[in-house]
Amino acid sequence: MSDELSAVPADSGLTERGRHPVCRSVNIGVVEVVEHRGRRETTGIFKQPTAEEVVVTATTFGADVQADRRAHGGPDRVAYAYASEDLEWWADELGRPVPPGSMGENLTTEGLDVTGALIGERWRIGTVLFEVAALRTPCFKLGIRMGIRAFSSQFASAGRPGAYLRVIEPGRLSVNQPIRTDRRPDHGVTMAMLADAYHRDRAIAPRLLDAPELSDQWRQWALEQIGRAP
Repeated sequence: MSDELSAVPADSGLTERGRHPVCRSVNIGVVEVVEHRGRRETTGIFKQPTAEEVVVTATTFGADVQADRRAHGGPDRVAYAYASEDLEWWADELGRPVPPGSMGENLTTEGLDVTGALIGERWRIGTVLFEVAALRTPCFKLGIRMGIRAFSSQFASAGRPGAYLRVIEPGRLSVNQPIRTDRRPDHGVTMAMLADAYHRDRAIAPRLLDAPELSDQWRQWALEQIGRAP
């Protein structure tokens, strides 16, 4: 197959529910201080929906704040997307409501297969063009957000990782705008595969290198797993 990316028409992609993909919620966080095992921790994970238009740049998502820049942020992690369908799954699993923003996501999607998204897949929301770039590895702060101490492990085991996005074209977006998949690479490396390689089967790591759009961090990780790191 060719390495050329293929365009997808804006009016394609009806979901099994008969709807086009849409940005169901746009979520912004501010820095908060929480207590964790006798220590004070700062976090931006308590994101709340906003009806305001958000300006997205190559490195920022509106007024959203990322408290720990070592684990969040940077050009390959400007925004985090999570599917509303996965939030519904968690609601059933936990027996309680799991509203938009609960996973610390900036974009809550509907009708979009985020887990099955290809590394390098591009989504246009408003005038912003995003590209799927990296895996989110959950930390203890997600457990604080959910009120479940071991939730980071539970999240990893569920196989519903969401996706970190880089920005190809900065612009503006707002809630309830359609999501158009502009391009899909043909390498077959999905978010699900990346999550499986990290959480379950390191033997998959060489396959990740087939995705040229894979973030530098994860490319380095894959090389380390197969003994080819410089």
